[in-house]
Amino acid sequence: MARATNYDRDAALDAAMTVFWRKGYHATSLKDLESALSMKPGSIYAAFESKENLYLLAIQRYFEASRNGFRAQMAKAATPLEGLAAQFRTYASLAQGDPSRQACMLMKTVIDTASTDPGIAAASQRYLDQMCAEFAQAFEAARAAGEISQVADPMRLARRYQANISALRVELLRGAPRDHIAHLAEDMARETMALRQAPDRPGA
Repeated sequence: MARATNYDRDAALDAAMTVFWRKGYHATSLKDLESALSMKPGSIYAAFESKENLYLLAIQRYFEASRNGFRAQMAKAATPLEGLAAQFRTYASLAQGDPSRQACMLMKTVIDTASTDPGIAAASQRYLDQMCAEFAQAFEAARAAGEISQVADPMRLARRYQANISALRVELLRGAPRDHIAHLAEDMARETMALRQAPDRPGA
């Protein structure tokens, strides 16, 4: 097999992620990858072994970027619940050309590959589960801080939260009007904040 020529691996993976995210696994051709990565077929295979392996690396990169973005959002929030609510508003404020206006790459992958490439679908499902676990940890932090009820189920809340994020991103993908997205995001943020319980009063 031909040896990969000098290349920037991070840049190549970012480029592959972008084209795969936009077109999907099956619809992305080798020509698409050649153009996006500025690499010849032999160099692509030498560097990444196969289209499937390149795709797996791309969704891993997508997951890690998504998780890091969420963690950064939570780190700058005053409280865990406020950080969770802010995530919805962040999507509503995305610029028109922002790639995150697309549907979740992991969810798109499950739909695209569930019946044809079970290994890819399973990897994507694992990342979705890990992302849901991140949300659950945030709800656990909110419970520990006394923001939500001590009997609240963080994983149940996380699954609902993840479903809302997915729904909001589908609306973005559909090209819904900005005010429609803003109102929907605000409703979801308020639903999250409505979980906040009143602080205990001394002597109550």
